[in-house]
Amino acid sequence: MNIVVVGTSHGGYEAVKTVLENYPEAKVKLFEQSDKVSFLSCGIQLYLEGAVQDINYIHYATKEGYSDQGVDVYTRNQVIGLDPNQKKIRVKNLDTGEVYNETYDKLILAPGAVPRKLPFKGNDLENVYFLRGREWALKNKAKIDDPAISDVVVIGSGYIGIELVEAYAKAGKHVTVIDVTERILPTYLDQEFTDILMADLKKRGIAVRTGEFVQEIQGEDGKASAVITDKGTYPADLVVEAAGVVPNTDWLKGTLDLNPNGTIVVDAYQKTSAPDVFAAGDACMIKYNPTGKEQNIALATNARRQGVAAALNLEKPTLKIEGVSGTSALSLFDYKFASTGIKDATAAKSGLETRSVYIENYYRPAFVPGTEKVYMKLTYEVGTDRIVGAQLMSKHDITAAINTLSLAIATKQTTQQLAFADFFFQPEFDQQWNYLCELAKAAYKQAKKIQPVAL
Repeated sequence: MNIVVVGTSHGGYEAVKTVLENYPEAKVKLFEQSDKVSFLSCGIQLYLEGAVQDINYIHYATKEGYSDQGVDVYTRNQVIGLDPNQKKIRVKNLDTGEVYNETYDKLILAPGAVPRKLPFKGNDLENVYFLRGREWALKNKAKIDDPAISDVVVIGSGYIGIELVEAYAKAGKHVTVIDVTERILPTYLDQEFTDILMADLKKRGIAVRTGEFVQEIQGEDGKASAVITDKGTYPADLVVEAAGVVPNTDWLKGTLDLNPNGTIVVDAYQKTSAPDVFAAGDACMIKYNPTGKEQNIALATNARRQGVAAALNLEKPTLKIEGVSGTSALSLFDYKFASTGIKDATAAKSGLETRSVYIENYYRPAFVPGTEKVYMKLTYEVGTDRIVGAQLMSKHDITAAINTLSLAIATKQTTQQLAFADFFFQPEFDQQWNYLCELAKAAYKQAKKIQPVAL
């Protein structure tokens, strides 16, 4: 069996690994348009901040390692077309310009996503950057280390934008972050959390310009010099656009069924509309547990699940992707935070009637030295009390607890069930009532309109 895999990031990596484990007699060919394989974009911030010194450490596979396992690896070869009727892909060698065809018996597509380029004047100026993949990581690292770069403007305050803000600020740059929304991280955290984070950024000298529309990147001598919004002008030696990503699927139009947002239509077994063609990763949607509907959730964890499923299902339906809750975590200077499922900011689009409760507590008894406050929010469905979302934040790292809440969503736990869940107690680690129990108790009381007893 001739198996071709396109793309070597999370989805492609897991697909190749699973193919090698389950189809030992297969001939495997792997195509990657970069000069290196399997780059871990999630590790870019650690590299930019110097915690990881060598960018080669952020790869979890090498061309040589694949070759040793019998995989034919084609780096700097971009797949530009697909003919599912003839079962072949169209490939361009980026070094020679040669265009050729490659046939397959089974094809797994993991083309990922590319940075969204915003439609305003000045995008073509020198020193207008993005952040996606190894090449852009190297370029941004060079600017972080460049003493000539003083003023940095980051456009977009999602996960990628916030990581850039922190990395450039720690390097001593004067950073301005601009977003059209009124808050940073608008789809990841609700206002109770972002108010705290925005206040912390301002204390650190970072200019937070939310609720502003970028109109133009101004240039001098072909280089970016300022960013102009509807409310102000901000000097810039470097501009980094971090306005999200779009599926890398333009080259598939007319050959595979695509969703309106450009993602590849796949079933629960990662099969596309074409025979013997499967897809995984950021170019696909995935079932969203809180609603049961398909949603575009570009996370490495999702891509890896889909990559495994695509490979296992090549010959017959074997593994079905049951769904995810969009669980993720990040840090911003001293604060560590995590979220899963529906938030107040996204509830309207969910189609569910939800309510939320927000509380502040301590993760262990206050008498224990060094105990930090925890900020928590739980979202539940009105009528069923089913947990559909949660957010956690603290200067202490409690992010792993979001995994418990993700499982609660997947298993349709109610606020009452979580409130009385069996969690251990030891003052060194937590309270008599674990903070997740306290959060669920608050939601349960709110839903049942139970008034607290005055002591």
